[in-house]
Amino acid sequence: MLSDSELIETFVQQSIQRQEVLLANPALTARRVFSSNQLTTKTEGLLLAINLLEENLQFRVKSGSVYWEAINQALVSQHFLLKGEIDRQGFYQYRAIKLPQGYQANCTHAVLLWRAWWRYQQQIIRGGIPLELLIRTRDTWYPIRNVECGRGLIYIQTFGSEIQLCSDDLVVWLNRITGNPNNFSDRLRTNVHLRRVG
Repeated sequence: MLSDSELIETFVQQSIQRQEVLLANPALTARRVFSSNQLTTKTEGLLLAINLLEENLQFRVKSGSVYWEAINQALVSQHFLLKGEIDRQGFYQYRAIKLPQGYQANCTHAVLLWRAWWRYQQQIIRGGIPLELLIRTRDTWYPIRNVECGRGLIYIQTFGSEIQLCSDDLVVWLNRITGNPNNFSDRLRTNVHLRRVG
């Protein structure tokens, strides 16, 4: 029997391949309903849906679900990232986004980006453009120049603008991967994904 996280990962992978799903365990049920694959629970109802007939696939993810972290991780690992705000029905939209080579995607609360920046800043080499951490804004990846925290807000400075977020707002960002276990980015990848997001 599939665990919850295995079932969610299988659902995401089969849906990306536009395959019909029929999966279940004691907590989750995944099946095709008309042109959509849907993941549901008895207690929360619809958690995750995707219309397989859309040209550009888009997942709809229920906000506030106890399964959000596992769903978010499964989608981000397949390069489906948060796009926009919660819709009127209380769902986030996740779309496929091409990543720059050598980077790993993260979709976390803004406070986790601030923590990652604080660790990175301790090792930053002055001069040049810092490319360890990137943030997506206006459909483009921008290097992060600085991240500050004050009065419950996170201020992210890029080379083009300043972004202001509440500490629990969701943000999509990248960290560089190098394969060196002593490298900041590789330690960050391990540390960030061990923290509870949802």
